[in-house]
Amino acid sequence: MKIKKGDTVEVISGRDKGVRGEVLRPLPKEGRLVVQGANVRKKHQRQIQTGGKTMNPGVIQFEAPLDLAKVMLVCPKCGKLARVAVQRQDGAGRRVCKQCGAVIDT
Repeated sequence: MKIKKGDTVEVISGRDKGVRGEVLRPLPKEGRLVVQGANVRKKHQRQIQTGGKTMNPGVIQFEAPLDLAKVMLVCPKCGKLARVAVQRQDGAGRRVCKQCGAVIDT
């Protein structure tokens, strides 16, 4: 995956098109990721007891995973949507913006 936890991405298709947010959790095996503020779902939670604690009942909101193809990385230097190239140097890979050539990894 060329997108990592903490990166800023923008949703490019679907109901949340145009929403920018931080990647909270990448799921590389499934090809999905969780973006803050995008794909927000509501779940009706029953009151349950686990380990002596009770979870409060009610409606909870959470971010559901998005498909990796629906988001694009936002370049930290130019602020535009960017495709990412990986350049190998001294045995280590660096992510590079294809538009402006800036190194994305810090």
